[in-house]
Amino acid sequence: MKNNIFVAQEPNIPNEFLRVPQLEAYEKVKEYYSTTGNGREIGIVLPVGCGKSGLITLIPFSVKSIRTLVVAPSVKISTQLSNDFNMSNPNMFYTKCRVLMNNDSFPESVEIRGTTINKTDLDVADVAITNIQQLLGEDNRTLSNCDNDYFDLIIFDEAHHNVASSWENLRNKFPKAKIVNLSATPLRSDGQIMEGEIIYSYPICEAMRMGYVKKLKALVLNPTTLRYVRNEDGKEIEITLDEVRRLGEEDSDFRRSIVTSKETLTTIVDASICELYKIRESTSDNKHKIIASALNYKHCIQIKNAYNARNLRVDYIHSKEESTHNNRVLEKLNNHELDVIVQVRKLSEGFDHPYLSVAAVFSIFRNLSPFIQFVGRIMRVVEQNNPKSIQNYGTVVFHAGGNIARQWEDFQQFSQADQEYFDQLLPMEDLSFTDSNELIIEPYNVSKKDNVVSIIAQQNITLEEVPLFDDETQKAFELLSRKNITPNDYEKYLHSPVRVSKVQQRQADRKELDELIKHYTGKMLNTSGRNPEGKTLDKAHTGKTNYQILKSAFDLKVNDLVGIGTGKRCELSQEQLDLAKTNLEKIYDEIQKEFFDA
Repeated sequence: MKNNIFVAQEPNIPNEFLRVPQLEAYEKVKEYYSTTGNGREIGIVLPVGCGKSGLITLIPFSVKSIRTLVVAPSVKISTQLSNDFNMSNPNMFYTKCRVLMNNDSFPESVEIRGTTINKTDLDVADVAITNIQQLLGEDNRTLSNCDNDYFDLIIFDEAHHNVASSWENLRNKFPKAKIVNLSATPLRSDGQIMEGEIIYSYPICEAMRMGYVKKLKALVLNPTTLRYVRNEDGKEIEITLDEVRRLGEEDSDFRRSIVTSKETLTTIVDASICELYKIRESTSDNKHKIIASALNYKHCIQIKNAYNARNLRVDYIHSKEESTHNNRVLEKLNNHELDVIVQVRKLSEGFDHPYLSVAAVFSIFRNLSPFIQFVGRIMRVVEQNNPKSIQNYGTVVFHAGGNIARQWEDFQQFSQADQEYFDQLLPMEDLSFTDSNELIIEPYNVSKKDNVVSIIAQQNITLEEVPLFDDETQKAFELLSRKNITPNDYEKYLHSPVRVSKVQQRQADRKELDELIKHYTGKMLNTSGRNPEGKTLDKAHTGKTNYQILKSAFDLKVNDLVGIGTGKRCELSQEQLDLAKTNLEKIYDEIQKEFFDA
């Protein structure tokens, strides 16, 4: 007969090694299912870095589970959770946090992965850990022979995913099981709320006070005025900052133009770099980095080029890239060989790199959940449980017209403390960002069919720095005073645009041109449904793949346009590079007609 370890073993709870939210949530779950609770399913909200994985190992004890199923949204998170349960791991949570001692019996755990696990493995296990895709795959039969009462507890990690139909099927498979959902945000990317009554939510501001997560501030780029043209009628309009914010909230085309127009992008880039240098100098640690959110693949290249031109080491990851590319970029990040990483919602749950300290927002978030997930990437602390450490500060940089501030309002679903926290990130104080010279903005490689708004100028940009706590501001003033730093010195250091040499800009643009050609080649193959490795376009039987054929066509047309021969692209002038990039859409249409519309 199976030994029910979660029933028989008494865990060492509470103890000094467990965090406050772990202890409080453990007691809430225990109380709900033993006395007050009427429902089957509950929810717990913990900010990133507050010990959610550890709490998952404690919950089976709180309900005295016979057999628990832990479900993660991805293989990576599933493996991380499995390590916390694995008794052969010297850093497993039970021993690391003294929940179980060396002479205690430990729960048997098994990770469901592929076909290596069978029913007998599950029969002897106290807890099974897996990812949802593994359970619901067409070829998977792991749970097919399990009775509907086989698991009496199901724990969903990152449970803002779990209103999807695939998760609902698992609920129905085990209708008698208690269900505990855990997430950093109860809102899905589509605005739905995760299932279950939320019985516990730990405030982010309290997590910062305890040193579990970084203290955050927002830098908001605010133009005093902004001029733009609507392509539909060609009318030029100048608007105030209040109108910039209003249009950012109401007009999706306006928002998209804000984050893709070249000069707006440049101001966000420069502000994020200044903030990075500030953090690195104050900490004497050059491992701190920027994470940037992009709209799409092409936008990734544009942002990468801007940082690259400013002599920062930068790369990007994207779902369209092969895993070998993305893994190589992440390896460089972990080896501190990058200053900036750009992504399109690729680094989400389960990604842990504490030295990401500046979040540069170039993308559009339609509701709060994905935005909080992105900001969560910079919330991991460098020094654990040390709220006074200068290593544990992070900054979010965004433009007033990007409709980011509006997302705080969605936090009404959270605790009152968190509402107050996000209210404090709203603009409160103007700091001069540039002089009064007008910034000229031109749409950057943006097709009219994609945008009906063209941003043409913004004037007298100010940077609003919004600290979380008033005492931090006071301490900053005291530090500046002790170091005899005047307001003029501070302005010059923090807010001067990053200078880019002509050579650096040309070199960055040359790399960008090559990547854009590859992007357009891949886009055309995808649109036409052609296999990149196939040879259906090789009419001359040269042995070249479809990708090689189309890329060669792009290269030849670009070279003809700027008047250079093959292999001479390194000699291109800035004017030739600008000409080539401006005409890539036209070249794309020409090649499309030649190969597919003939």
